[in-house]
Amino acid sequence: MARGLFITGFTISEVLAIQQRAKEFLTEGKTLMTWNEAGSSATKQFTMPVDQVLEECGHALRVLDPATYGKPRIAVVSFISGHLPK
Repeated sequence: MARGLFITGFTISEVLAIQQRAKEFLTEGKTLMTWNEAGSSATKQFTMPVDQVLEECGHALRVLDPATYGKPRIAVVSFISGHLPK
């Protein structure tokens, strides 16, 4: 479930750029970046899983521009307290 991480302080063009980069990582199968330099190596993991980045981007676009990307999704929950008659 999206937490709205890319809503405050992000423009639509920034969210679209993040979304595009996440799509590239997904299609290339990248989740870790590894590089070697002068005999030493390093590995860097992304701060968020790609699927979560895409979900956050979609949520942000729906909030920032609902006319283009649709209204934000709202989960409806119901709760019944007590016992139902048999």
